[in-house]
Amino acid sequence: MDYIKINPADNVAVALQDLSQGTVVEGVTLSMDIPRGHKIVLHDLKAGENVVKYGFPIGHVTRDAAAGTMVDHTCIKTNLEGLLEYKYEPLPEIAGQAGNDERHARPDRASRTFKGFRRADGQVGVRNQIWVIPNVGCVNGICQTIVERFKAEIAGKEGSVDAVVAFPHNYGCSQLGADHENTRTVLADMVHHPNAGGVLVVSLGCENNQLDAFRELVGPVDESRVRMFVTQKVDDEIEYGLQQLREIFAVCSKDVREDVPVSELRVGLKCGGSDGLSGITANPLLGVFSDWIVAQGGTTVLTEVPEMFGAETILMNRCQDVATFDKTVHLINDFKEYFMKQGMPVYENPSPGNKAGGISTLEEKSLGCTQKCGKSIVRGVLKYGERLNVKGLNLLSAPGNDLVASTALASCGCQIVLFTTGRGTPFGTFVPTMKISTNTPLYEKKGNWIDFNAGVLAQGEPMADVAARFIDFVLAAASGEPVNNEKNGWREIAIFKSGVTL
Repeated sequence: MDYIKINPADNVAVALQDLSQGTVVEGVTLSMDIPRGHKIVLHDLKAGENVVKYGFPIGHVTRDAAAGTMVDHTCIKTNLEGLLEYKYEPLPEIAGQAGNDERHARPDRASRTFKGFRRADGQVGVRNQIWVIPNVGCVNGICQTIVERFKAEIAGKEGSVDAVVAFPHNYGCSQLGADHENTRTVLADMVHHPNAGGVLVVSLGCENNQLDAFRELVGPVDESRVRMFVTQKVDDEIEYGLQQLREIFAVCSKDVREDVPVSELRVGLKCGGSDGLSGITANPLLGVFSDWIVAQGGTTVLTEVPEMFGAETILMNRCQDVATFDKTVHLINDFKEYFMKQGMPVYENPSPGNKAGGISTLEEKSLGCTQKCGKSIVRGVLKYGERLNVKGLNLLSAPGNDLVASTALASCGCQIVLFTTGRGTPFGTFVPTMKISTNTPLYEKKGNWIDFNAGVLAQGEPMADVAARFIDFVLAAASGEPVNNEKNGWREIAIFKSGVTL
């Protein structure tokens, strides 16, 4: 395939590979070269006329655009505005829960499993790691030193411990209000995450995020696996920390994987460095996967609220009831108000990389982005830092920033983040962060970044075949196969910040 017209109502097609002047697309002869991922005008458009892609307007042209030419960010302007009022208009299959999510169920529903770690609190981890978490950025260096020393000490005798990792960050002090609570909440979420077989929390002693108050926020823990200490109160913080890790390691190194139903999987859905193929290949692949996991009784989570703008009504009309719809409205409008209070334009998106890849407006980006969650019913809506409490498809409040949003997905309880990209990105958060390329050239160029190639969909491989391979690939990763960010040791956290720093 050289191009695709996604919806019969579209007045543009998308180049699936670089197309040369003179190529015929939908009966129209190109009058210019069109790069991969960019939009081809299928009939003459007058200034002010809408560009239609995915069956929806994605903005209007700011000047006349002739058939056979390319339209991009230089000649399209968004139609979106500020706060909106919404009406709950559930889809027919949502009203009365007709069909429910069982309409996607497969015959092998009961047989699909992965090898996971069952925790005492009922959660299931896909990794068995020891995490060293600074309670404040001032002790980042101490945490790194403890981890490096300990890894050298246990080399060759790790048992079932997959990794020992420190997670430095800048916060824990000089913060007020929501920023301070965001830091405390995300760090507390990490303490309870099932991918951690053991956790060591390291405090300085004089920070805002006082350890006693943090302990109270965290609540009851298994003290053989979770330890906390204040560096200002011990003589040798490195040796003290090492001894704590030795005792934690003695417990969690004995953990073993066991067969676990797919219904215990909680998977985050994220995209970044998107291009014009994101909404055609990788994001629809995640949508098929999301529907499959939900049909198995599992959970998926969609975030990046600013990249729902323009496609939010699609999600709202898939909410299970009015209460869920109302939460989704707040999810959207609260984030718009956040932009407006900062004096920033709500629709200052896409990024330069998105534009270079063929995405021209926020509507276009959002319509592609939201395909990652498939067609399942929206069961839950989470605030930033809130942990999952219902199975099925959930929406999570977090920004579009790749590392902040991925950290938020892990924080809510996702054991894996699936991350689609058309431009490529190497990072990982504190859970396995699997990269799925939208195009084959990226996969071939960045094999040390990209884990799975969805670009084959643009080359004609059937979705059913690719989805079957992808399901197997994700379950293998959940069973312990490391993904590239883990192989490279690229693991980070980033916490959402919106206020002042003292």
